[in-house]
Amino acid sequence: MCVQLAAAPPDIPFVVIADKNLLLQRAAQLGIDLHVQDYVAGHGKGEWEEKGKHPSPALSVIHVPLAAPCHAGVLDAANSEYVLATLKRAVKGCLSGEFTGMVTAPVHKGIINDAGIPFTGHTEFLAEQTDTELAVMMLVGEGVRGRHGDAQHSVREPARRITTDIPMGSSETKFVMRVALATIHIPLKDVPAAITAPLLERVIRTIQRDLRDRFGITRPRILVAGLNPHAGEGGYLGREEIEVMIPVLDKLRAEGIDVSPPLPADTLFTPSKLAQCDCVLTMYHDQGLPVLKHASFGQGVNVTLGLPIIRTSVDHGTAMELAGTGKADSGSLQEAIRLAAQMAQYEKNANL
Repeated sequence: MCVQLAAAPPDIPFVVIADKNLLLQRAAQLGIDLHVQDYVAGHGKGEWEEKGKHPSPALSVIHVPLAAPCHAGVLDAANSEYVLATLKRAVKGCLSGEFTGMVTAPVHKGIINDAGIPFTGHTEFLAEQTDTELAVMMLVGEGVRGRHGDAQHSVREPARRITTDIPMGSSETKFVMRVALATIHIPLKDVPAAITAPLLERVIRTIQRDLRDRFGITRPRILVAGLNPHAGEGGYLGREEIEVMIPVLDKLRAEGIDVSPPLPADTLFTPSKLAQCDCVLTMYHDQGLPVLKHASFGQGVNVTLGLPIIRTSVDHGTAMELAGTGKADSGSLQEAIRLAAQMAQYEKNANL
């Protein structure tokens, strides 16, 4: 995807952290004449820009060497440390102010664990690397509510409702869909015990703060999915809503945070509700993400809230069967870069 990105780069300065020889090998495999420039920290312009001879396609690269040869579509646990080393370098640059944010490509969690390194995902790893007590996963996509409820996608604008690029006279309305998770990569059987009042309160405060400071939403409207079918049906289908969720939500609402009571998840994701809110908080991974990915797969963006740095990522996995074929779609990577830049600008404005 990085090689494809070089052929159609976004109008945003970026640097790739990877083994530069691997990038050149993949480019040759795909028949792309890729030019690689070594990134030098503190230099506003690279050698090509200074000379006005920027070749295309081209990448500015921080070289992190592979531990073992890498073959397209073949996993190798020997390179697990390499993957983590690229992430650590990006975190270091963000914390120091060298970079304004980091955008991650997908990683294969299984092969990292096969190497004997406990790894549940980017979100948890980056929280550990930045000494963050709680990081929240949120995916961002965009839908179009049409006459028949059809959906299209892009994440170019962070506003609540968007009406650009829609033909005059159309009844369609673009809206941003943001879905955050109270729990992330844990077994489904462990979810009820994990949904505690302190966790829920911290998650919602994190969402509210980052939507305000990094998305420019003055007073975010957050809809909360219940844990149980029909949000517990008044306690007949589970009591987590009554005993855990409602007291926390009432407390936050009394403080002025615009948060809903627990709502049934099966009707929460209707276009009319999504178009009127800024974020949906779901209780577990597969409660909310299938809806968003159905609407915007390949163009959505994964955002980590609560970190001291800006981090976005693609909305898809490694797709090993596409490695080296040239068929991988870099659309989500492009959107992740754009959204990271938008978030950085909003954060800068918030700190003025």
